Order: sequence, then structure tokens, then C-alpha cells
Amino acid sequence: MPGDISKYPRARLTRAAFLKSALGAAVGLSTIGTGITAAGAASDGRPPDGRTPEVIKLADLTGPGLTTGFRMEATSLGIPAVTPDGRTLFIFGDTFENAKVGNGWWRSPVGLYSTTKDLNSGVQWSGAVGGSVAEQLWPYVHNNPGFSTVLPTDVLTIGGSMYLHVMVCRENGSVVRTEIWRSEDSGGSWTFTGAQFDAELHGGLFQQLTWAPGGDGYVYIYSTGFQRDKPIILSRVRQDRIADSTAYQPWGYSEGAWAWGRTPTPVLAGKFGELCLRRLGGRWVLTWFNAGEDRIEGLIADSLTSNLELAERKTLVYGTHWAGEDDNHVAQLYGGYIIPGSTLNQLHLSVSQWKTDTGWPYKVMQFRVTDFAS
Repeated sequence: MPGDISKYPRARLTRAAFLKSALGAAVGLSTIGTGITAAGAASDGRPPDGRTPEVIKLADLTGPGLTTGFRMEATSLGIPAVTPDGRTLFIFGDTFENAKVGNGWWRSPVGLYSTTKDLNSGVQWSGAVGGSVAEQLWPYVHNNPGFSTVLPTDVLTIGGSMYLHVMVCRENGSVVRTEIWRSEDSGGSWTFTGAQFDAELHGGLFQQLTWAPGGDGYVYIYSTGFQRDKPIILSRVRQDRIADSTAYQPWGYSEGAWAWGRTPTPVLAGKFGELCLRRLGGRWVLTWFNAGEDRIEGLIADSLTSNLELAERKTLVYGTHWAGEDDNHVAQLYGGYIIPGSTLNQLHLSVSQWKTDTGWPYKVMQFRVTDFAS
């Protein structure tokens, strides 16, 4: 079965409990990140929520009649990036031919292309990696003696190259290791870079990640565990050394100061799932699945080393029960990836849903968030 762990229980961890247990008495709130980017704060240390964003579901992006032709009716994630040739490539995780988890041809990761320019009309598919059907991006056998499946966490374009970070997972959802793969033909084919990371690196906080170029020669990375019970840490790597696993520098606090290359210190407390970091309108936007609160959230920061605990933060899509769904309430949701073409005032997200007791719905949807930056 898939390595996706959205079916796992979501225990709640308070921010205060995390700070006490994970950081210790000597490292309090003032040591989480640097540089306040938002004026004013609520009693819990966060800024006022401001105007509530308007959220609507624009479309289902996958499912019967939508991706049947690619032999992928059941799929999730849909992590998008602009390709070197100008298209948008969406990378999906565990994918099945028929509209039910475990039913039919199993692949992961797979990719679909889109040339949609007007996101408000809904993303339309123009083709698949592999041709007429969505082929697995590289060959391996699922449920082999070493691992069960390979799940994508984020895809990045630097010049003419695309880089895909993946988690190699066992059937029980545990991570064996993570790897980086590269494409030189806009996602049409992928080769292993040789970069791999131990699953327990930084206490298991470098399993699920999101990354983006900083415009200064570095790629910046926010990462967490795959178990949806861990905080976020920050790292960086020179963009010409992405394939060198020894070149990654975590951001850590010790001896009264923050610096690169130190043991990483959590920069945002909570229970995090999927992450997405992108630069929009000259500012940094981070979206994530908040497993502790069962919702998709986002924040805006001026700097990647800003104090994220004080950054502008809003709830985008709420979790709910199956009878309570509407435009911004979705049952068993996860994901929340920023679709290229989004702006600070009109954010488009790919959001996943998996009804774990029946195996369907298991799909990706498009949501539009208006007034996110207000």
C-alpha cells in the first residue's frame, strides 16, 4: 500500500509544550528565527490574522474523466514547478490506474504537464511524462525487499535543470532514505544525482522538504519529518552543489547567536506535513499542512531567516468531516502546493484528499485564495 501517511492519527501538540520540550529552558521563543517581519502580535505571539482570505474550490484536477486517459484516476500531491521550456510540470505521488487506492497499475512518482495561463479557468493537462500515459519517472518495483514506494516532496528548476527530492519509504510509511534526482529535458527523463540523505539526519527533520532559489547563489530549504509530528528546520546549499549531500548547511542557534553550519534549531513549532516555499511579489510565502490542527496554512516573510513565529500567518483551507465540506472545508485534506502563476493576492493551491476507509476519493483539487496578503 502507499507510503502516504495521511491515514495516521493526528495528535495535537501545543506550541508552549513544544518550546518547553524541544528547545529547553535555555532556548526560549526569542531564539526561534531572527528579525521580526510583522508589526504587532497576538497574546500567543502571533500577529493578528487580518482579513480572512476568500477561498473557493475551482476544480478537481484528477479523477475519472479528468486523468483517465493517462491511466491515473487515483493520485495525490501534484507538486508544481515551471519547466525550463516554459510549461508547468506537476509531480504526483502514489498513483493508481483506477479510482481507488490500490486498484490497478501502481506508479510513483509520475508527472503531468500543463500549459494553462489563466489559472482562474482551472488547470488543464497537455500531456504526461512518458507520452500518452503517465509512466513512473524512473523504473523500480514497488514493495521490493528494500522499500515500498518513492514519494516526491518538492521539485526545483535551476537554469536548464530540474531537481526532484524524494523519500524512499517502507510499506509502514517510515522513511528509508531521501534522494535527489535531476532532469535536463524539462522533466521528460530523470537520473539519480548520487545525493542521498539518511532518514535520521538532524533527528529525522530532513525527510520532507521544500526548496527555492534565494537569488544569491543559494537554494534555501525548509524541512521536517514525514510523520507529521515534528517542527521545521532551515538549511541552505549552493545551487551549483545541490547534488553534493555534504554541502548542505543547517541554520542553528548556540552561544547566543544564529549561524549557518550549526546543529539545526527548529524555526517553527508545530506538527507539519507537506511544505511549499515560493517567492511571490518580492516576499517569501510558505504553505503547509498543519497536522495538529487539520488544516492548510500559509505565512508571508520578508527574509528566510525571519522569525517565523511572528510572521503573517493565515488559515487557508480547513479540515472537516465528510458531511461538512464546502469551498474552504475539506475532509481528510493534505498537501497545499503553490501553483506557478499565483500572486500574493491570488494564491492557487493544489490540495489533496484521501478517504482512507474506502480508498476513494483519492485526488488532487485546485483552490483559489483571494486576499491572502491583506
